[in-house]
Amino acid sequence: MKIIINENMKGLLFKNGQFIKLLGAGKYRTWGGKAIEAVSLDAPLESDHCPLEVLLADPAISRETVSVEVEDKQLVLHYADGIFRHALTTGKYAFWKAGKTHEFRRVDLDSPEVDSALPGHLFAKMPEELYTKVEVAPHQKAVLFLNCKPTKLLDAGVYYFWNTDVSVAVKKADIRLTAMTVSGQELLTKDKVTLRITFVCNFRVTDPEKALTLVDDHISQLYVAVQLALREYVGSYRLDEILENKEEISRYVLEKLAAKRDELFVEIAEAGVKDIILPGEIREIMNTVLAAEKRAQANVITRREEVASTRSLLNTAKLMEENPTLYKLKELEYLERICENVGNIQVSGGDMLTQLTDLFRSGTT
Repeated sequence: MKIIINENMKGLLFKNGQFIKLLGAGKYRTWGGKAIEAVSLDAPLESDHCPLEVLLADPAISRETVSVEVEDKQLVLHYADGIFRHALTTGKYAFWKAGKTHEFRRVDLDSPEVDSALPGHLFAKMPEELYTKVEVAPHQKAVLFLNCKPTKLLDAGVYYFWNTDVSVAVKKADIRLTAMTVSGQELLTKDKVTLRITFVCNFRVTDPEKALTLVDDHISQLYVAVQLALREYVGSYRLDEILENKEEISRYVLEKLAAKRDELFVEIAEAGVKDIILPGEIREIMNTVLAAEKRAQANVITRREEVASTRSLLNTAKLMEENPTLYKLKELEYLERICENVGNIQVSGGDMLTQLTDLFRSGTT
């Protein structure tokens, strides 16, 4: 069988399964139980036919390779000519010199925290099972837990942690002003009427580290606090009292939440009732009452206007009775309006106003 070893490769010669020697580039033939395994000079030295220790025992291979042994709880970063090539876990490795300068940097895995001097771009060249990547957004703070113990607060950024026997977990908190809606809460008033209330509040986390370590889900706790405050207020008042003083609900709930500030480590910026929905039958009754009130108000206004109009007519009549000239002017005004709708009117000399008046009276009789 003919085998060709290229310049960027080496050959391992075996006979009857036993390593014989190292072969350089060239063309070879195998017979009589011999076999040649081609290996790349760019990859770590390893064979499918024998252990690495057997190969390194050969003087020729030992001269042309550099080896490193990685102990437990260690990681070795392999650089060739200053360029990162491999992340080596526990075991023994050998690399062909091939005119290159090899450097090995040991990493202690007693702690999963990565040295800040290690560039983040190297992790893209490593197997993902070696590390954990954590991203903290600009609007977030995060608490790092090692073996379930809070260790430190993480600011915005990208963090890497080695996967070791120490568990790594991260809890994040949004530090922006956040809106929370407590919607569709069915609450019973003092007079046994069911209301459906939607309440909104804006809050901000004041101490992310304590909120994440001392409170079990601070957002859910705040949600429950709003629910309880609403239930307590609505259950203490009748329906009419609640509808007349809707702003009092917001004030009451806000005071209750302010008392929770030191427990939940949040600050309430503002809070208020968004919607109050009445049951269908109560809504119909309220609409009927409202319509009746509006009709009563309209009747009062109408009567008031009628009285004012009558009083005005009475005053005008008194003035005309006391002043004949004013009466004549008023009569002339009405005759002028009548004449606007008449084609031709013939009058003779004398008192024209008296003639027009008589003419008008004779026409209406």
